[in-house]
Amino acid sequence: MSRPEPSPSQAGRLHEAPLRSRARFAIGDVVKHRTHDFRGVIFDIDPVYANSEEWYEAIPEDKRPRRDQPFYHLLAENEESSYVAYVSQQNLLRDTAEEPIDHPQVRQLFDDFRGGKYRLRRSLTH
Repeated sequence: MSRPEPSPSQAGRLHEAPLRSRARFAIGDVVKHRTHDFRGVIFDIDPVYANSEEWYEAIPEDKRPRRDQPFYHLLAENEESSYVAYVSQQNLLRDTAEEPIDHPQVRQLFDDFRGGKYRLRRSLTH
């Protein structure tokens, strides 16, 4: 990936913007975390890091992901609970189990699970 180039913001300050960021996964894909024991379904994608500075700084420095990559919002589950997770692309793998996610919000966003992938409800698409 190329280095970010400065781009002007509306306030007249400069901020870093990536030249391009390619999402490896799509909304509805079921993924698992590379190092932590959880899996989930993607319901939103940020092309680059878009969470708070406080959240980012809370990650141990030796484990902090690069900001210039896609970040995924997941309806996640592990053996003990279900929750919403925000995960960098470098920390996700495609889940090959082809089993549905047991999360209480799945039915609010998706209406079909087939071939290891969810289909977003038609009412939520553009």
